[in-house]
Amino acid sequence: MTNQYFVAVIGAGPAGLFGARELANKGARVILFNRDIKPGGLAEYGIYPNKYTMKGGLRKQFRQILDLPNLDYYGNITVGSQGDLSLDDLRALGVQAILVTVGAQGTKWLGLPGEDLEGVYHAKDVVYYYNNLPPFSQKTFYFGNRCAVIGAGNVMLDIAHYLAREKKVSEIIAVVRRGPAEIKFEKKEMEYVIDNLDLAALDAEIQRVALIMQAVHQDPEAARATILEALPKALPKISNTRFRFEFLASPVQMIGDENGKLKQVEIEDNILVEANGDTKARGTGNKRRLDVETVIFAIGDKVDESFGLAVEWNEFVKNPNPSFPIDGISYESPVEDVFVGGWSRQASTGLVGYARKDGTNASKAVWQYLQTKQLIEPNLKAIAEKIKSLNKPVVTKEDIKKLEAIEIAEAQKQGIEDFKFDNNDDMLQAMGLTIAA
Repeated sequence: MTNQYFVAVIGAGPAGLFGARELANKGARVILFNRDIKPGGLAEYGIYPNKYTMKGGLRKQFRQILDLPNLDYYGNITVGSQGDLSLDDLRALGVQAILVTVGAQGTKWLGLPGEDLEGVYHAKDVVYYYNNLPPFSQKTFYFGNRCAVIGAGNVMLDIAHYLAREKKVSEIIAVVRRGPAEIKFEKKEMEYVIDNLDLAALDAEIQRVALIMQAVHQDPEAARATILEALPKALPKISNTRFRFEFLASPVQMIGDENGKLKQVEIEDNILVEANGDTKARGTGNKRRLDVETVIFAIGDKVDESFGLAVEWNEFVKNPNPSFPIDGISYESPVEDVFVGGWSRQASTGLVGYARKDGTNASKAVWQYLQTKQLIEPNLKAIAEKIKSLNKPVVTKEDIKKLEAIEIAEAQKQGIEDFKFDNNDDMLQAMGLTIAA
């Protein structure tokens, strides 16, 4: 074997996969570790299930990456301070640099009373649930007739899409902290639910907040037009779900019944104030309650604090004075040989294309760092022995090929676009991997 640089990439979502490709194509020996059995991360388990063309295109690219001869894949393995392997374990095995691309696996809550009630969920968990990501796919979620979704981005609309077209609930209320001019979602995502939008309620809501908007030089009519841009390409509704907005409103607490089930969410009305060239929402003290059985927080995510890297403001801490910046951005953790990319660097930012670019750029920083090191002969035998000693089913890229072929065959057999196992035991069984006791 020729001497080469030896790198571990933790996380096999878009940032990790494209970052691993960058390093492998430059000649490094790359070991890619993944918590999940299947690669893809949010591209596999975050994109809405019926976006078959997009998912198919990404899976094809991921297959090509896993086919790289100097890249090894180990799925069903957790890395971190409480994982199957620690960062020190990887260093002991000769790894010269570690790229962390584990996404934003922590759950961001606001710390409000009633968050523990039945019927109160985080959007990430719901998205994982309907995308069949174990163990979330095995959890029980209660979607009542009236559902409030907190947020104004694409994830809020994905949740609304699911509630209107799959669960066919009676009412969806998008509770938005700011005003109609500051929505974060894209027109394309609105096409799925805009036929369910209550236009009269939208007009009444914009009229209600118009004076507040005008006070900070926002145009209510322009905001209305932006929200309705998706109308010409609206998907015909398949339910009588009523979709509406509550603008300039922040949740204050969730209220439950005697059985611990959600029955209301209390919201506080906001005004907009100008500050440093930006507008901010500020509470007025006026509170009111909405009758709902489900509240889903689509307010972004944070990194996993138990991973073992320092965390601040929902993100892993970056070295403010990087030795190897890319486009002026630091991808370096305060630990010399550890780099961060994708949502590990900046939680909940952008879509797959962003994660891909960020993971690639993080790998460029890693490559610059490696130039300060000696080429070595990677001890792949020691890695294999360490993996074997974990005494659990470990998934390789050959296993993934087998699993994909089985899932494709099952989809054809059932006459559906896409089939995906919803639990790890079935996936391991399909690949012929023994299940640890």
